[in-house]
Amino acid sequence: MSVFDSSVQVFLKPVWKYIQDDSVTEIMINGHQTIYVERRGKIEKTDAQFEDANALMAAVRNISQFVGRPIDAERAFLDARLPDGSRIHAVVPPIAKNGTTVCIRKFSKEKLTLKDLISRQSITPAAARFIDVCIYLKKNIMISGGTGCGKTTILNILGGRVPAGERMVILEDSSELKIDNDHVVYFEARPADEYGKGLVTLRDLVKSSLRLRPDRVVVGEVRGGEALDLLNSMNTGHSGSMGTVHSNSPKECLTRLETLALMNDVEVPVSAIRAQVASAINIVIQLSRLSDGSRKTTHITECTGMDLNGNYTVNPIFLFTQSGRKEDGTVLGSIEPTGNLPSFMREIEVNHLPFSRDILLRGKKSAA
Repeated sequence: MSVFDSSVQVFLKPVWKYIQDDSVTEIMINGHQTIYVERRGKIEKTDAQFEDANALMAAVRNISQFVGRPIDAERAFLDARLPDGSRIHAVVPPIAKNGTTVCIRKFSKEKLTLKDLISRQSITPAAARFIDVCIYLKKNIMISGGTGCGKTTILNILGGRVPAGERMVILEDSSELKIDNDHVVYFEARPADEYGKGLVTLRDLVKSSLRLRPDRVVVGEVRGGEALDLLNSMNTGHSGSMGTVHSNSPKECLTRLETLALMNDVEVPVSAIRAQVASAINIVIQLSRLSDGSRKTTHITECTGMDLNGNYTVNPIFLFTQSGRKEDGTVLGSIEPTGNLPSFMREIEVNHLPFSRDILLRGKKSAA
């Protein structure tokens, strides 16, 4: 055990058992006396407490010192990683009115596959096979969803489905992805130091990555002006790229990317950005955390461009439909074909990929 490991264990002793508990996915500390955890998508309050506010603040400062990212009243936010890869975000007073507030998102030790998602009923075999086909054909894919719905997990899985021999460049603000593939290069952004020097943004990384001969560019989370550079790369030969974005529907995902692309120092007309988004994004995979805490793939949608009024047009290929609810609150339902064919159906067929149009047309038959 390293000095950092043992130090973190000592300072985070009140919540250490939850850090070691594989059933806990998130730990939320709202001041030293109030601690919640998330299990199986459900949030529950614990009886754990820190000794006092100073003990919690000492824990946060200890972590900040080891990662070289100072935190105090003037620099009230901390983003860091624990030794096991878990991500920690802290906010201190006076910004945090409840007292020092910390969220620890656990790093999953499981290496999940599409088969695991199928067995957990997060996706159907047909939908999983369609996603596989999209990856093989190098369609640009965005994974959309809210906080904690499994976007990083899905991105890890999809990265592992990329054909061997292709070079992937992974870009993240805070390193979380661990893609199981042969040729993967990882880069992580860096905040400025206490003197305001050394800043490396995600946008810097996207620009740099294009000079590193990537076959595919993967951005862990698109949340700023780097969206414009990613769209440019998708439109200039780096097809098959992927990323995640916070949004609630496939159409909203496109609008969100448009808004993020405008958050840069380059003046580009909105119409030009919209055209970039419409031509760059091929597929949106929408994830949701349902009321029973389960995480489901709810939409697989093709982005087909824009209409004459400049609005995004989409073609839903798979859609989740709820069929009921069990007595224990479990949501019943699955993601099924809508009956629509993707515009690249012929591309699937001429490449002799194991995906028949009959799989998709079943949705039309069942609707009839």
